[in-house]
Amino acid sequence: METQSRTWISQPILVLCVLALLVVQLGQTLMWMLGTGGSPSRLMSAGTSLATDEQATIRMFSEVSPSVVHITTSTLGRDRFTMNMLEVPSGTGSGFVWDHFGHVVTNFHVIENADTANVALEDGSVWQASLVGAAPEKDLAVLKVNAPRELLKPMQVSALSDIQVGQLAFAIGNPFGLDQTLTSGLVSALGREIEAPNGRKIRDVIQTDAAINPGNSGGPLLDRSGRLIGVTTAIYSPSGTYAGIGFAIPVDHVRRFVPELIAHGKIIRPSLRINVAPHALSRRWGLRGVLVLSIERGSAVEAAGMIPTRRERNGQIRLGDVIQQVNGQLTSSPEELSEVLEKHKVGETVELLLLRGNSTVRISVRLQASS
Repeated sequence: METQSRTWISQPILVLCVLALLVVQLGQTLMWMLGTGGSPSRLMSAGTSLATDEQATIRMFSEVSPSVVHITTSTLGRDRFTMNMLEVPSGTGSGFVWDHFGHVVTNFHVIENADTANVALEDGSVWQASLVGAAPEKDLAVLKVNAPRELLKPMQVSALSDIQVGQLAFAIGNPFGLDQTLTSGLVSALGREIEAPNGRKIRDVIQTDAAINPGNSGGPLLDRSGRLIGVTTAIYSPSGTYAGIGFAIPVDHVRRFVPELIAHGKIIRPSLRINVAPHALSRRWGLRGVLVLSIERGSAVEAAGMIPTRRERNGQIRLGDVIQQVNGQLTSSPEELSEVLEKHKVGETVELLLLRGNSTVRISVRLQASS
């Protein structure tokens, strides 16, 4: 009886201990689920599947990467011992396929001073490229390769109106020669200004914190759908490597100027066909605007009655018209005049506000191609 009693007492205690352990384990499981915001099924799948945004990025890269190319350039040099001509590697960069005709877009500084350029496509094939057109003032250039159509996948192009600060941005390129490298970040700012290879200002530039390093130049900056929003061109860094600030030529420049480079080999600028005084000289004379020094004969502004600066018979200089506005936009310097005209196309008509002596005059002028 004593033995049976002891056995009967120990069984309830064992059952209680097992139940206590189960409760503790269940509590730990519930706390884990609450901490991760998941359900048992989600927790089980977390280690075996990718998040939705990761899957979207992977899909975007696989679709877009065939459009990105690796560009290597070289210059011709002479061997000082044999006097034979040699190709000396001079640099690398990135680019992307523009169309099925083999046109490839990149930065001008990628191919600047190069004698030859080779383009490596996504399948590993390498093609010698020829220069179709270049715009140093926009840091854009177009190459052409005679690759089969089936190897060429053109890049999808976005519109500038779609770009907003804070949206995701992805860069694909060949930093330090490491081809098909993807980095990500945000559109940090719009409307930045950088200096082009020829010293002119490039405006409306996109700033991003997506990692951009030497070798990325000329590659695409993309939105989350894989559409082109810019061409990576420069970084701001004391050391020359990525420091969190990169820049890209905006897509509206690409959409506008690349077709011109393909058709004409250069940018066809709208012009008034006039020569103007340097800004410092106009300021010295106390003028607010752009002083017209001379007018091209047969130009539209001549037909509209614009008056240039001229010397009178008595030797005195009579100042010509001063351009103060174009379509209501102030033009206080030759640089501002060029920027305002650049927003228009050849053949468009603009209204000029001119200061003539002590009075103002308005004339309408049809823009012509720069001569």
